[in-house]
This record gives sequence, C-alpha cells and structure tokens, in this order.
Amino acid sequence: MAINVLPKTKTPKGEHAMRTRRTLYPQKSEMYICELDQCPLCGEQLELSRYSSGHKIVQNLSSTVEVGYWPKQCDSPGCTNYGEKWRSSEWQQIAPMYCTYGFDVITTIGWQRQASRCTFEEIHSDLAGRIIISEAQVRHLYHERYLPLLASQERTRWKELEQVSREFGLILSLDGLAPEGGEPQLWVVRELQTGLTVRSGWLSEQGQHAFENFLRPIAETDLTVRAVLSDKQRGLLPAVNEIFPEARHAFCQLHYLKNIAEPAASADETMKVELRKTVREKAGEIIRPEHVEQPGVLTVTGLLPSAVIENPTAEGKTEQHSVDQVEQERQSIVDSLIRRVRYLLTLKGRPPFRMAGIEMYQGFREVCDCLEVFIAHISDERLIRLQHGLSEALKCFTDDYDQLSEVAGWLIHISTLLDPDENPSRTGDEVENELVEYLDQLLEQNKDNPTLFIFASKIRKTTRNYASGLFHTYDLPALPRTNNDRESEFRRLNQRLLRTTGQKGTTKRMIQRSGAWELIPRPGSLEETISVFSSVDMDVFREERQRLCNHRSRFKLHTRSGKKVRTELEKLTARWLELPQDNQKR
Repeated sequence: MAINVLPKTKTPKGEHAMRTRRTLYPQKSEMYICELDQCPLCGEQLELSRYSSGHKIVQNLSSTVEVGYWPKQCDSPGCTNYGEKWRSSEWQQIAPMYCTYGFDVITTIGWQRQASRCTFEEIHSDLAGRIIISEAQVRHLYHERYLPLLASQERTRWKELEQVSREFGLILSLDGLAPEGGEPQLWVVRELQTGLTVRSGWLSEQGQHAFENFLRPIAETDLTVRAVLSDKQRGLLPAVNEIFPEARHAFCQLHYLKNIAEPAASADETMKVELRKTVREKAGEIIRPEHVEQPGVLTVTGLLPSAVIENPTAEGKTEQHSVDQVEQERQSIVDSLIRRVRYLLTLKGRPPFRMAGIEMYQGFREVCDCLEVFIAHISDERLIRLQHGLSEALKCFTDDYDQLSEVAGWLIHISTLLDPDENPSRTGDEVENELVEYLDQLLEQNKDNPTLFIFASKIRKTTRNYASGLFHTYDLPALPRTNNDRESEFRRLNQRLLRTTGQKGTTKRMIQRSGAWELIPRPGSLEETISVFSSVDMDVFREERQRLCNHRSRFKLHTRSGKKVRTELEKLTARWLELPQDNQKR
C-alpha cells in the first residue's frame, strides 16, 4: 500500500507541468489500541470504537511502517467528554501529529545540528541513505518540529521546579544578549539549581516596566523565589524589587570588578596609545621595515615557494660558520626582536586584569634589558638605535606605569579577597567588613597622592553602589558569584550558529528568529532525547509550534529577496481585500 507523503499541489493557471508526488511503501503495518479502560473524567468503562483512525506511513531510521490505532470513547451521556475519542498513547510515541517522520528522525536532526554543529546539507547527506528526505524537509523538521519539542519537553519538569521551590526556594539567573542595531534584546531566566528555563524571550525595551512585565508571570505562580542573580542594570533593579520583594538580589561580581577597574582601564588605554605613539616616533625607522629578500613578500608556499634559509646551528651542520652565515644569524636575531616590538604595539586590554598599557610597558622593558646584553656582546648599530628609542619612550611613562601597576595590584587583591576558595568560610557580613576595611586603608595610605587617591575613591564609591547585592553569595551556597554561565550560553550559541551558517549576518538573524528556543538545554544523550520527545503532550507541542510560528512571522518581510517580498505583499493584499469595505463617509 502506498500513501502520498506530500499533499497534492494545484497547477497554476497557464502551466501544464505538475509536481510528481512522492510515494512510500511500508515494510510492515502496526495497529495500536487505546490503553485506557476507564474514562479519566467520569470513571465509566470506555468502549472500543468501530472505526480505526490515525492511519499514516511513518519513516523511522530503521524502517518505514504504516501505523494506525483503535480509539476508545465514553458513551456515558453525563460525561463532559461524551462521544470524544481517546487516542492510543503508544501510537502517539511513534511520530508527532500530522508528521510522517518518527521522533528518532527529528531528534537526530536536532542532535546533529546542535551537538555536532552540522549544517543542514551535512545532515541531509547523512540521512539521505537511510530515509527519503530532502534538505528543505530537514530544515523544516528542525525549525518546526525539533525546537518546539525541545521547549515542550522542558515543561514536563514543572513538578521538579515546584519541589525545589517548596524545599529550598528558587534561585533565578537573569541576563540578556547584547542587542544588534536597535533590534529587540533576547533575555533568559534560568533556575540555577535545576537548570530549567523559566522564561526566555525578547524585550523591545529595557526599562523598568518591560522587566516587570517579563518577570511578573513568575511571581503570579505559587513558586517561591529565594534569590535573583543579575547584572546591575538600571531598569532591572527596581523591577526585581517590585516583583520579588522578599528575594535577595545578588549582583555579578565580575561586573563589579570590571566597573571598579574602569577608571584605571581608561587611564591605561590612554597610556597605551601615547606610549605606542612615542615608540613609533623614537624607533619607527628601526621597527617599521621588515627585512626580506623581496620587498613586500614574506613566506610563500605552493609550486613556486620562497627560498629556505638553512639554520647554521641545525643538527648535522658544521660548527664553523661562514661570514654569510654569521650575518644571516645576526639579522635573524635582530628581526626577531623587532617583531616582538611590533607585536607589543598591537596589544589590546581586557579589564579588569589584562591592562594593555601596563603589559606593553613591561614588554618594552624586557626588550630593553635583552638589548643591553646583546650590545655588551656585539655593538650592533641597529640594536643600539632600537634600545635608545625604547628607553627614551619608556622614560616618559614611568610615573604613569608605577601608579597604574599599583592600582592593578589593588584589583587583584580585591578579587582574591572576594574569592571563597582563597579564604576560610565567611559570612556575607564578614566579607563586606574585610572589603570596606581594605578600601579605607587605601584611602588613608594614598591621601597624599592625588592620582591614587582619586582611583581609590572611585573604587570605594562603586563598591557602595554594589554593596546591597555583592555579598549574598556567601550566605546562600547555591548562589553563584558571577553570571558567567548565561554569558557563556550566549557565546556558545553564537559560535554554534556561526559554525552551521558560516555568516555573521545569518547568525544574528537566526538568533532574532529562534534564539529563545535555541538556548533551551537539551537532554544528556540522543537516546534520552528521543524518549523524552515521544512522551511530550501533543497539545503542548501544538501550542509551542504556533508560538514559534507567530514569532517567526514577524520577520517575513525582513528580507532583501525581491521574490519573497512580492509573495508576502501579495498575501497581505489578498488578506486586506477579504476584509469588508468601510462604506462610511469620512
């Protein structure tokens, strides 16, 4: 028996060609019977229906099978479900409703896409030898089936969330992905003890009211929120206080460290730019040109590669060097030092602990020390000029370097002071007292140094602003010190989509269209995912599919394809013309 997989398409007017419908031939047939004996609503005995239902051909990875089921119905007139038919649970675990691909096919597509980071072309190439499927169908099954199933399966763990709420209270982590060019911002609310996604979606603005509307559905449940971890975002603070007044609001300590480092990082960036400019002025003639056999060409391979310069000290070579070999060796050493200087000029900072200006100064200082040894052995004119230029440049920034290095030491000490692994067990109050005492010491020690006193004062002020949410983590063991996990999720999502799309623009568009679903964590293995997906409530799955389709429909006209735009505009026009005309005079 053959059943059409694709629906019959109408032939457009003026065209005589028709699309050939694909047919499948099942290897076996299986019929299921509704497993219920009594009506779940009224308790009366269910009767087997005289007609079977749910006939379709399903492609699994192992075989192609025709399935169907015998439903049961309640014939009690007083039952609210009178006359309605109950499906077979086992039949529903073969494939989703109105889908001819089994859960194992759908899960394999999603697993290869997310876990193995395969492109749709690669996934199709893998499946094409086992089932009849096109690349377009692979893409459709991933977006329209797998992602909604992923969200639906997580909802089956609601009781687990309720249990954690009753026993410990929920600990929520909030973070948003940086928006792109005015686009809505993707935000995620995770429960840290279970890893469940409580809320994930887009905000068109980041004000207090938007955050309140985003968080209020959580507060309207019976769940108890014990603590909230987030960045210290302006609109978020009053929103959390309003929605979760009893919860402790903790701030990410890494963001705190970045903020207290910001004044020093800004001064360090200024020093870096000026030091780089000065080095180029003092030693630019030495470091700028690259010594090569042919100007403008470095190392080349291929059928016509560049010449190979033999290393005179390599194994098997004589220890007696010719004049040319000695000169080549001297030039190679000089080139290496110059390349080191050129590299140092390109350094970039990563506050709070990687200060490019400090690192550049230290790097130039090391090169100068090395040059002194070289010059004492061989008085090379190029090395002398390089050392003189670097030394003159460094003299101009010694005071700046000393002061910024001291501030960098403060930051490291503060980070160590906050680290629970580097200290004995302490309460939040004890950590706060230690930090305040240390900052007071800094102010006292540097009151005669205006520059360092300003840095210390700014650190003290920022600490006061963060104090209300900086120390909860020491009193709640399950509360992390940082929100890095959420940021890592965003980073991994971007990397994964970039790997599967190959284009940054496409990656950004995919995050806007389905990022909330892409961020949902998947089960631990392929087999577990298949099992969980096959037990998802189909009504929940249908609603989730509709939710995803509604969101993706926002972007139908977000395309530069003239053909797609015309098609969508024609659809809008047809919908508009179906509306009743307004004959009222205006």
